[in-house]
Amino acid sequence: MQKDKRFHPYPRVKAPFVRKKPQAVKGNYAAIDLGTNSCRLVIATPMSGSFRVLETFSKITRLGEGIIKDNELSKDAIKRTLTALKVCRGVMNEYAPIVKQRFVATAACRRAKNCEEFVALVQRETGIRLEIISSQEESRLAAVGCTALLNHDVKRALVFDIGGGSSEISLAGITPTGKTYIEGFVSLPYGVVTVSEAFPHQEMTDLAYDSIVERTQKILSEFDAQYHISEGIKNQKIQVVGTSGTVTVLGAVHLNLPRYNRSAVDGLSISGADLLKVITKIKNMGDEGRSKHSCIGPSKADLTIAGCAIIEALLTFWPISQITIADRGIREGILLDLMYHHHKRKCYHPWLRRKFVRRKKGRNYDNTKFGGH
Repeated sequence: MQKDKRFHPYPRVKAPFVRKKPQAVKGNYAAIDLGTNSCRLVIATPMSGSFRVLETFSKITRLGEGIIKDNELSKDAIKRTLTALKVCRGVMNEYAPIVKQRFVATAACRRAKNCEEFVALVQRETGIRLEIISSQEESRLAAVGCTALLNHDVKRALVFDIGGGSSEISLAGITPTGKTYIEGFVSLPYGVVTVSEAFPHQEMTDLAYDSIVERTQKILSEFDAQYHISEGIKNQKIQVVGTSGTVTVLGAVHLNLPRYNRSAVDGLSISGADLLKVITKIKNMGDEGRSKHSCIGPSKADLTIAGCAIIEALLTFWPISQITIADRGIREGILLDLMYHHHKRKCYHPWLRRKFVRRKKGRNYDNTKFGGH
């Protein structure tokens, strides 16, 4: 007997549509932070909610050396920096392909009259396209880079980054979902390089040191009044985080480390009173003592005392009881930004996006744009 093909004892049922879970975006990411004092590169690959560092490179280039005289990048500084950036290019080639990258330059390039020529030279010689970012973007990236160290039970954080040519202080808010945003910021128009060059004597005088403290506190007063920072810190509703070479040196000296150890310093909590004691200790070392110290050295001796003046201004202006030290900042902020936005775009299947756009035809809508950290 021939079976009727129109019927089947087990009729096929169309399987329900199940959206696949978004996969982590794989590949290598690169970030360069070209500051007034140093050139820093980091290459990383994404992990769950964070990233794994594959390679780092850091070189003191003093790109902003002498810039306070005529607002120009000197030939020697450009040569040193170009050499460092060529090394960065070589390292990135070893980790190719780089799926996303961002290379930023900060205060020295913002200030220099010959910045456009320098940027063109860098692209011609290395293929690296530098982006000159504003002080506001610089403060945002530094805060984003320190996200992992923020206490999410405290809904605001004061993040200060003592740079070479400028110093950024930002007030970050933390949402209930754990994302951070910049509530306000202030930029000091000087950093460790420009301060040390403004007072070129081997040993900064007490008068020079005190003038930096006084000038810094005058700039902070309006920022403090606008956002009620003193009150928030006093009531322990604002966490204070410091990121910079000077801050990490202070942490290493506080721990009496025989040599600098990032894992010991990054995330270290230290009281404001203890930090002031460390600053006094570094001041009393003198230039020769700082040059011989294993965690400071001759290349940072003058810069460290300049940074101490700025940090002491913060510690004596605000009632800071505790500071979290961060050996991270702009580079890490760039990486988190890149991975966050790239991952969000990958969460949507291309065919779903096309159907959605057709249904919404005529509207100015782009479902790939999301808020940052």
